[in-house]
Amino acid sequence: MLPVIIIAVIVLIILVKNIRVIPQAHTAIIERLGAYQATWSVGFHMKIPFIDRIAKTVSLKEQVVDFEPQPVITKDNVTMQIDTVIFYQITDPKLFVYGVERPLSAIENLTATTLRNIIGDLELDQTLTSRDTINSKMRAILDEATDPWGIKVNRVELKNIIPPKQIRDAMERQMKAERERRELILKAEGEKKSAILIAEGEKEAAILRAEAAKETAIREAQGEAEAILSVQSATAEGIKKLNEASPGNAIVALKGFEALEKLASGNATKIIIPSEIQGIAGLATSIKELVVDENK
Repeated sequence: MLPVIIIAVIVLIILVKNIRVIPQAHTAIIERLGAYQATWSVGFHMKIPFIDRIAKTVSLKEQVVDFEPQPVITKDNVTMQIDTVIFYQITDPKLFVYGVERPLSAIENLTATTLRNIIGDLELDQTLTSRDTINSKMRAILDEATDPWGIKVNRVELKNIIPPKQIRDAMERQMKAERERRELILKAEGEKKSAILIAEGEKEAAILRAEAAKETAIREAQGEAEAILSVQSATAEGIKKLNEASPGNAIVALKGFEALEKLASGNATKIIIPSEIQGIAGLATSIKELVVDENK
């Protein structure tokens, strides 16, 4: 009885060890007696003990590989270091396992040779400014070359482009000179705008001062005109009142004396007296003499 139990336990252990559960986004390549048998996808699987074996488990996720910098020479004989990043995905696990020995090493070497071929047709300035073009060309070439290996290259990126130190120093001096030139241009434009604004401000101030002086002169003239008009209106009103009152000769003569007094108090050297006032003055003198004689 004991041997049967031991055999049953051994069989159970063997069966358990040959049970495989393939997780999501993974596959397993199964070989039977050294030959390809099947590709297991996600789920529960059992292999035949001592006959089937899992040759390789393959991930179907997109993967990233960062290759070491590679020395390349441009068309104008400048040597630089460029490192690349490859984004790839396995589309056919069987081809990936049996298509090429060491697929990642093959992709790295293929990337290096492709990069040298592309950079060899470009000058230094074109290399520094044509990253997108280089990426697109490399992706197309690598995707086509790796298709028999069950690999799809989704993206290729130039991570770093490192020119020689002398070239970097020259580029830094060039960038510094360009920044200084832009600074001078911006400073000159600022001074120009400042001068224009100052001139426009002075112009507007002069215009406002002229308008203010003009407005002042107009208001003063209007005030003088209104004052003269008021005086003339008052004089006319006075004459009108006098005419309405029908003044006698005595009142007229009295007004004449008042006017004569005002004239005599001034600086005039000659005074012209109307005949009516002269007659009244003679009459006043005669009356004065009669009064004096009576007193004597």
